[in-house]
Amino acid sequence: MPDALFASALVAAAVIAVGGWIVVCALLPRCVRLDDALCVLATEGPEAAVAPGPMLVADGTSRLELLGAWCYQHGRLPLSATTARLLMLTGRTVGDYFCNKLVLAAAGLLLPWLLALAIRPLTGTVGSLPAIFGLAAAVLGWFWPDLAMRSVQSQTNADADEALNTYFDLVVLERLANLSATQSLEAAARLSDIPIFVRISAALDEARLQQRPPWNDLYRLSRELELPSIADMADIMRLDDQGAALAEVLSSRAKELRDAHLMHERTRAHQVSERMTLWMSIPVIIFALIFLIPPLLKIAGAG
Repeated sequence: MPDALFASALVAAAVIAVGGWIVVCALLPRCVRLDDALCVLATEGPEAAVAPGPMLVADGTSRLELLGAWCYQHGRLPLSATTARLLMLTGRTVGDYFCNKLVLAAAGLLLPWLLALAIRPLTGTVGSLPAIFGLAAAVLGWFWPDLAMRSVQSQTNADADEALNTYFDLVVLERLANLSATQSLEAAARLSDIPIFVRISAALDEARLQQRPPWNDLYRLSRELELPSIADMADIMRLDDQGAALAEVLSSRAKELRDAHLMHERTRAHQVSERMTLWMSIPVIIFALIFLIPPLLKIAGAG
């Protein structure tokens, strides 16, 4: 009767060999297909690179990223609204996200088998333990990117707020340079390549190419990113159509956003300080118990 562990080790080795071959193929340069090049030329512009929602791929020559996007599209893998929002705020693509999930899940599935094969001369057969640990590690590897994104969600939101505050200041400066409302938004958005600026620039370019006011596109972007400040900015800039003076209104709104962001940061710092105080009090309690327990025991024994 064949050894199940040995057969599993052979399968794992074959999978690793195929994975190595895929990595080598991914690193090799490839020629761009003519239809892809013509499609890029036909849809050239920021609106083609940044569509509503997170991008599928950013590098069309990365086979691993294309593999992740293909699995997402054809495997109908779930992508929650919160995850999509975090991907847009961090500038990551769907292909990169699912590629990380697949790689970590495959690594978690294969590592217990490789470890069992390495220690087999010392321990003999280990039964079904590699399969159990492999499945558990695969599940953990699949959900690890989600846990990592959730752990830095507050910092991501804070970075987005800081970027919007900076964008407001830039729009005010462009407006003081005697540019129109739409021109001020476009000029300020092109000054940086961070994800928030890229998203705003893409929405403005799409509206400009379709020859329509950009306000509805900014409202949609505000809902997608869950950043109401973008909608507030659109409301203020729409006053330009009525001939209103926008510089003072924009400056006032930018100051309000900075004050709100500063208050939020102070609240978060206060919460962190309170958590540190809790951990600092634990050693004090331990030392107090060390000094109080012996007299209490002595009193209890005398009584």
